[in-house]
Amino acid sequence: MTTTAFPLLPFAVVRARLLAREETALLDVREEDPFAQEHPLWAANLPLSRIEIEAWRRIPRRSTFIVLYGTHGGIDLAPLAAQTLAALGYTNVHLLEGGLEGWRAAGGELFRDVNVPSKSFGELVEHERHTPSLSAPEVKALVEGKANVVVLDARRFDEYQTMSIPSATSVPGAELVLRVRELAPDPATQVIVNCAGRTRSIIGTQSLVNAGIPNPVAALRNGTIGWKLAGQVLDHGASRRAPGAVSDAHRVQAEADARRVADKAGVRRIALDALHTLEAPERTLYRFDVRTPEEYEAGHLPGFASAPGGQLVQETDHQVPVRGARIVLADDDGVRASMSASWLAQMGWEVYVPDAVPAASSFTETAAPSPVYPPVAAAVAEIEPKALAALLSQPGTAVIDVTTSANYVKRHIPGAWYAIRAQLAQATSTAIPPSQRYVLTCGSSLLARYAAADLRTLLDARGQRDAEVLVLAGGNAAWFAAGLEPESGETRLATPRTDRYRRPYEGTDAPAEAMQAYLDWEFGLVAQLARDGTHHFHVI
Repeated sequence: MTTTAFPLLPFAVVRARLLAREETALLDVREEDPFAQEHPLWAANLPLSRIEIEAWRRIPRRSTFIVLYGTHGGIDLAPLAAQTLAALGYTNVHLLEGGLEGWRAAGGELFRDVNVPSKSFGELVEHERHTPSLSAPEVKALVEGKANVVVLDARRFDEYQTMSIPSATSVPGAELVLRVRELAPDPATQVIVNCAGRTRSIIGTQSLVNAGIPNPVAALRNGTIGWKLAGQVLDHGASRRAPGAVSDAHRVQAEADARRVADKAGVRRIALDALHTLEAPERTLYRFDVRTPEEYEAGHLPGFASAPGGQLVQETDHQVPVRGARIVLADDDGVRASMSASWLAQMGWEVYVPDAVPAASSFTETAAPSPVYPPVAAAVAEIEPKALAALLSQPGTAVIDVTTSANYVKRHIPGAWYAIRAQLAQATSTAIPPSQRYVLTCGSSLLARYAAADLRTLLDARGQRDAEVLVLAGGNAAWFAAGLEPESGETRLATPRTDRYRRPYEGTDAPAEAMQAYLDWEFGLVAQLARDGTHHFHVI
């Protein structure tokens, strides 16, 4: 299919669709780092490198109205992405006229960072509701003074373990209203909610305020970033978690509170046996179980994906890239789905919660829905790990690893080159020397198979038809399982590590300047929302 088969859409048409709440998937097909540098508010990142393994899951309806853009290194990736999506069965694919520069030239607002819809919404919540907060020194004084205070960390447990406020307990966002009374049964106890920066602190705190818990509640202003900027010491490797059990009295109260908040936000209710009525050829429907991953694995509604509620609210652009889609959230307690849905509804989503879900009879599925991947364009032969190890003792074989750069740095096959799949042409023309044989690998060999087909086409076009292209059977996992030697570090980067954007609040070594710049950026998001005008946010 040629590029001319895909209509060009100007900025004004895309903006009009967003304003009219018509289903639209505006997709940036660059890697995550360039995407994070600047993009429209409702753009979702779907790198060209990963379209085959992500598109069917993230954009389930093949007739979805899709608009693509993305240029890297002077190469417009959108036409190739459009062809790939068309080959996957998508029938309504368009190209953004002028790409990102066309958006800018037309006066379109551009945003930095990732998860921007959620982060800008969080800033709007604080701006409009004046969400209470305390500074890092104030919280430190309460904790060290043994005051009647509990600190609740609303991030994922793994983030909490990396660095946390001393004495804090891990209570991911959707769990707060359900579990806070177990952790602070005395209504005089001061409750502090924190995250790494601002968004989950604000949303978590405002969740408790909206639910009407009797305790005084405050966000830790600027989260662990604010704590570090104040020169205070964080804990590392903490493991305190909220108790799994919730008393009947506390659950009943939390359910009533959550129902009231959800109703006020405009969350829609539907009978469990009527969920099929939401399915329509012209509408995209996402189904999420917002409980913890452990509960999900123990049993869930058939066809529902795991998306713990706090992270779902934080990462709507990743989980729900089709703006205007319908969303159904489920739990087994009447609290977590309602509270999560209340935030999505305020963000302008059409969101439903099924009433009275009996876990024992309804949560019959114990495995995640099996992913379905499209066939590889051309079959590529495999090589076993030990056979590859023997070949590597001789010249003539180049191993190309298309896994994530973080996994590559952690460990890879000795001598392997790291390359981003969509940049194989550049990698093999500037860094990786011509070879008799190329072996493609990744974590499992899934992405490597698509990359190998790409490389075969590329080499044929260059006249290198005699060069052999293989895939490592089982990928890096099979190499390591066979007990073969690993290598680590940035030993051979054939392309820069732009596949992932390094968050300024990530890890324990972020420079103070980057953390402060991140906070300054967040403070400016409300003004950007006003200039953009397409958000449809309403704060209750």
